[in-house]
Amino acid sequence: MLLSVLVPAQAYAFAERIAVAMRATGSTPLFADCNAISPRTVRSIECLLGEVGAEVVDVGIIGAPPRAGRAETRLYASGPGAARLALLGEYGLDVRIIGPQVGRASGLKMCYASLTKGLTALATQALVAGQVLGLSETLIGELRGSQAELLGWFERQVPRMPPKAYRWVGEMEEIARTFADLGLPPQMLEGAAALYRLVEQTELGTETPEERHRGQSLAEVTGILADALRKGPKQAE
Repeated sequence: MLLSVLVPAQAYAFAERIAVAMRATGSTPLFADCNAISPRTVRSIECLLGEVGAEVVDVGIIGAPPRAGRAETRLYASGPGAARLALLGEYGLDVRIIGPQVGRASGLKMCYASLTKGLTALATQALVAGQVLGLSETLIGELRGSQAELLGWFERQVPRMPPKAYRWVGEMEEIARTFADLGLPPQMLEGAAALYRLVEQTELGTETPEERHRGQSLAEVTGILADALRKGPKQAE
């Protein structure tokens, strides 16, 4: 089996490289596309690899990264070869088959991420705006009084976001493409992509999840982003 887990924008190009290798060697391992891409994109990968005789499994990864003693990551799988991927359950992975059609698992991932990462983008934008307008203390006070559970979620999720912003740009674009293909407005997720692109260009975007020095709290993240906006785009980079 070959599991593809990349920045979304690189998913198809990687599949092209694998198709060339498969054609040259005659080897066709099961190809599990685990990227945060639209159903349309994963179907194009299925078509590409199908031409060289490879079977593609569509996989949507949901949940936090796995940790020792904690299995929080779910691999939703769809496609004719999904049952073969389910064998990885014997090695500790939580594989959940949700149908025989390629595109279902990616569709689930797109819908789910539009809520979690889309909401993170909206919260970041609203709270940074409050900071720039000089209303941060009042806004946080109102959220604490009327939306305490939501504020707690913001306090956990927004500080975790900046080191991942660079790869969430492509994911939001794939979600926007998914919605547009269904006849739904894509603009909200295109806006989320733009927000993450802005974060990527600041000092917060240069860090990694494993090596963090700035933006450890909600107030720090929104403060740094607000300062970057005040300085202008050239100074923010």
